[in-house]
Amino acid sequence: MPRRTDIKSILVIGAGPIVIGQACEFDYSGTQACKALRDEGYRVILVNSNPATIMTDPDFADATYVEPVTPEIVAKIIAVEKPDALLPTMGGQTALNTALALADDGTLEEHGVALIGASREAIRVAEDRQLFRDAMQEIGLE
Repeated sequence: MPRRTDIKSILVIGAGPIVIGQACEFDYSGTQACKALRDEGYRVILVNSNPATIMTDPDFADATYVEPVTPEIVAKIIAVEKPDALLPTMGGQTALNTALALADDGTLEEHGVALIGASREAIRVAEDRQLFRDAMQEIGLE
């Protein structure tokens, strides 16, 4: 995928605390995403409620917020940091639900923040069991 020249800074939502042996893939993938984005020259802003994650290491983000991952908190970070894009797909269900809430309440549009990684509709379908079931049946999976 070609580099988007309209994006200079990206807010990455981390997964927050994890149970040992569960969901550590989000920590790893989030760390790798932050590293890759910085290597590509993007300014990376991270919000993650887990202070123990490697993601919060200063080498992986230009600005780090160890705060609860909620629509209210992330909206405040957006207002301060003015990111061009929001990447929630590295943070699991909490991050996806937060991104969806920010899209639905108009916060992303108000601040000109693009949702990247997954579209609003893709998140909505993936998070709603009936919509997901309907989508799978549409393509012939049962």
